[in-house]
Amino acid sequence: MNIPDKYNPLEIEQKWYDYWMEHNYFHSEPNEKEAYTIVIPPPNVTGVLHMGHMLNNTIQDVLIRRARLKGYNACWVPGTDHASIATEAKVVAKLKDEGIDKSVLSRKEFLNHAWDWTHKHGGIILEQLKKLGASCDWERTSFTMDEMRSESVIEVFLDLYKKGLIYRGYRMVNWDPEAQTTLSDEEVIFEEKPGNLYYVNYKIEGSNDVLTIATTRPETILGDSAICINPNDERFSHLKGKKAIVPIANRVIPIIEDEYVDVEFGTGCLKVTPAHDQNDKVLGEKHQLEVVDIFNDDATLNSFGLHYQGKDRFVVRKEITKELEELGCLVKIEQHMHKVGTSERTKAVIEPKISAQWFLKMEDIVKPALKAVLEDEEIKFFPRHYNNTYRHWLENIRDWNISRQLWWGHQIPAYFYGDGVEDFVVANSKEEALVLANEKRNVISTERGTSDEKSLTLDDLKQDDDVLDTWFSAWLWPISLFDGIKNPNNEEINYYYPTNDLVTGPDIIFFWVARMVFAGYEFMDKKPFNNVYFTGIVRDKQRRKMSKSLGNSPDPIELIEKYGADGVRVGMLLCSAAGNDLLFEEELCEQGQKFSNKIWNSFRLVKGWEVSEEIEQPQSSKIAIEWYQSKFNQTLKEIDKSFEQYRISEALMSIYRLVWDDFSSWFLEMVKPAYQQPIDAETYKNVILFFENNLKVLHPYMPFITEELWHYIADRTPEEALIVAEYPEMGEVNQSIIDEFKVATEVVSGIRTIRKDKNIAFKNKLEFSILNNEKLNSNFDSVIAKLGNLSKVNYVDAKVDGALSFRVKSNEYFIPFGEDIDVEAEKEKLQEELNYNEGFLKSVQKKLSNERFVNNAPDKVIEIERKKEADALAKIETLKASLASLG
Repeated sequence: MNIPDKYNPLEIEQKWYDYWMEHNYFHSEPNEKEAYTIVIPPPNVTGVLHMGHMLNNTIQDVLIRRARLKGYNACWVPGTDHASIATEAKVVAKLKDEGIDKSVLSRKEFLNHAWDWTHKHGGIILEQLKKLGASCDWERTSFTMDEMRSESVIEVFLDLYKKGLIYRGYRMVNWDPEAQTTLSDEEVIFEEKPGNLYYVNYKIEGSNDVLTIATTRPETILGDSAICINPNDERFSHLKGKKAIVPIANRVIPIIEDEYVDVEFGTGCLKVTPAHDQNDKVLGEKHQLEVVDIFNDDATLNSFGLHYQGKDRFVVRKEITKELEELGCLVKIEQHMHKVGTSERTKAVIEPKISAQWFLKMEDIVKPALKAVLEDEEIKFFPRHYNNTYRHWLENIRDWNISRQLWWGHQIPAYFYGDGVEDFVVANSKEEALVLANEKRNVISTERGTSDEKSLTLDDLKQDDDVLDTWFSAWLWPISLFDGIKNPNNEEINYYYPTNDLVTGPDIIFFWVARMVFAGYEFMDKKPFNNVYFTGIVRDKQRRKMSKSLGNSPDPIELIEKYGADGVRVGMLLCSAAGNDLLFEEELCEQGQKFSNKIWNSFRLVKGWEVSEEIEQPQSSKIAIEWYQSKFNQTLKEIDKSFEQYRISEALMSIYRLVWDDFSSWFLEMVKPAYQQPIDAETYKNVILFFENNLKVLHPYMPFITEELWHYIADRTPEEALIVAEYPEMGEVNQSIIDEFKVATEVVSGIRTIRKDKNIAFKNKLEFSILNNEKLNSNFDSVIAKLGNLSKVNYVDAKVDGALSFRVKSNEYFIPFGEDIDVEAEKEKLQEELNYNEGFLKSVQKKLSNERFVNNAPDKVIEIERKKEADALAKIETLKASLASLG
C-alpha cells in the first residue's frame, strides 16, 4: 500500500471518525470488564465550541481512549444543559427580532418557541466535539430537560420537601434585573469598583437640627424606614428617641439605636432601607420597621419612587443627586472603592430584593461532602490546593435559593389553592396535588371546627410559575444519566456509578462539583466520582481570559481545519501544565502539526526500506534495539506516573521526546541501512513493533494519524483497529544501557561538531581513538562508528599527537589530522581560544583573591566563582594539550 508524500488531516479525519462510529467502538454496555466512566460537564445547549471546551474535552478524550486501550469498558457520556437563564434570553431576543414580546405569550406558547430553538441549535456543540475526535458514547446523549432527567429532578424535589429540607420563605435574594430572576450566591461575582459616597442631611422633626448620613446609593433614600445610631456614640446621644424627615419624600422615620452601626464608617449614622440591603433587612426585622420596596423587577422605580417612577435606578441616582443639591441636602461627594455584585450570566448589577422563594437547607447536607474530600479522601482533587477552596465554601455555605423567575426549566411542582402563606401542596401531578390539597384543607377545617368547606377542583389549583435553578438538575448528572434516581438499583447505576474521573474548570467548583458530591451522598449514599481534575483557564499571551468580547479567542473549528485535530490537541496540551492556566499561542498548534508530519515522515522512511532475510543483523542494530526497548519501558513508567498525578501534559511531553528524539532522531538513524542497501528482517521486525507501540501510547493524544498509520502497517480487521488494541505492557528497564547510550550520543555529537567545524564531508571516513579514563565498555562502539562514519575505533593508553580532540567526562577522543585539515589555521584558532580562557581565568582568580569579596559574598556566589575557576583550568589544560599535539 503506497503512502502519500504528505500527511493531509482533512482527508483522513472524517474517514476514521466515520469508521469508529460505524463499528460502534464508543458504545458501552455493562459486561464482565471493569468499567471506566466519565460524564461530560454538559455544555449549555446555547453554546458553540470555545477554547475552554477544547481543552476540557481533549483531556477527557485522552483519558477515555487510554482506558479503552488498557482494557476497561470505557464509557464517556455526553449531553447538554438546558441553561435556563442563557437559553431564555436567547429565545426572548429571537422573538423580539420577530416582533413578538414574551409578555403577550402564554407559558405554553413560549415553551414551544424555546423547544423549537433548542431542537434547531442544541446539537451544534456536540457535532463540533466530533471534529475534535471526542469518542463519546453518542447513543447515551442526554439533555437535562429530557424525560428521564426531568422525572429525576421532580422526584428529588418531592423527596427533599418531604424530608423538610426544602422550604418556601420570604428572603433577601440576589435579583438580576436584566434576566429578571433570582440568583444563588455563587452566581454573583463581587468586584472592587470605584464609586461615590454621598453625604446627605436629614432634618430632625420639630427642630432646626440636621444629621448627616453617608450612602453609596442615594436613590434608595426614598425607601428609608429609619436612621440608626450606635447607643455608645456620644456624638448622637441628643438624638435618642427623636425622629428624622426623609429628604424629597418628607416621610417621618424613627431614629433607632443598635450596636451594629460602625462609628468609624461615614458619619456614624446609618440610613436603614430594609427592602434593599441584607443588613438593613436584619435591622428592620429586629426593630419591626416598615419595608418600602421602591423598585420594579427591571430596576426601574415604582410608585414609591414618587416623581422618578418608571426611570432606571442609575438614571435616578444622577437626577436625585441634583435634586438633593438643589434642596441644600447634599453636603459633599467623596470617591469611594466598594464591592459591587454583578450577575455571572448577564453582568447586570445585582439588586437585593425581598421575595418569596424556594430554598434548600444546606447545614446537614454538606457534612458528608466535607468528610469525603477533606477527611476520608474518598474523593481526590487535582491539583490538591483546591481542597482549601472547597473547604472555605462549604464551611461558609448558606441555604441554596433554588427557584428562578423564568419559564424555561423544570417547573416547581408546587400547587397553590388560596391566598394564605401555607395554601399550597407539593405533588408529582395536578391530580395528586388536588387530593393532597383537599386533605390539607380538611385537617385545617377540623382543627378550626369548620368542616363544611366545599372541596377544591382542578380549576382551583395553580402551579408555581417559577422553575428550578439549572444547577438543581446538573447536580444529579452522574446519577440521572444512569436512571439512578427513579431506579436506584438498576444494572447500569450499579455498574457505572461511582464514575471514575471528572474533568472540569475550577470556576464551577461551587456551582457543580460540590453539589454533585452533596447529591451523591444524599441520594446514593456514595461518592459520585473518584477523582476531580481541575483544568486551568485558557488565556492569551497577555494572560487575559479568552473571550469573544475581547476578540482574543480563535475559532476552534478553524484551528482544526488549519492544523488538523491531532495538531490542535497536541498544541493545547503542550501548554497546559497540570491545573495551571494555559497561555495559548497558535504556534503550539503549528508545533503539533509538525509533530504529525515528523511521525508521518518517519513511517515513510521505514516503509521505503527494502527488507532482506539473507543478511545478518549488524551489532549496531542489536544494541540499538536493546537500548530502545529499555528507553520505551522507562518512558512508559514515566507516562503511568504522570497519569496517576493527572499531569496529562507531562505525559505527552514524555511521549513527544520518545518519538521525536529517541525514536526518529536516534533509533532510526542507528538501524537505517546504508544507501540503496536492504535492512535485515530481524531489525525491521523490531522497528515495526516499536512503531506500533509508539502509536499505542500516542493514540489517546493523536487518534487520527495513529489509526491511519496503524492500518498502513498491516491490513487490519475491525477487531484489530488501534482504538481497541492492547496497551503496551510494562517491561524491564536496563538503566546501564540507557546511561551508556547517553555517553555515546555525546561522543557522536563531538564527532559531528568536528566534521562541521572543519568542513569534513560525512562520506569521508575518519580514524578514531579513545583514551578510556572512565573505563567504559565498548557496547556502543559499533553505533558510534556507524553514526560518525569511522573507519575504525582504537583504544589508546596515551594522548594521540597530531590529532583533534574533545572530551566527554574524563574520556578523551582523538581524530588524526587528514588532508582536509589546515594545521596552522587550527593552531591559530586554539591559541586564540587559549588566550581568551587564560584572560577569563585571571579575572576570576582576581575576584577570588579579593578578601573583601570572599568575606561578604553569599556562599552560593563563591561556589559559582570557584566552579568557573575549575572549568577554566580544565579547559586551558585541554587546549594546551591540543596545541602540543600539533607540534
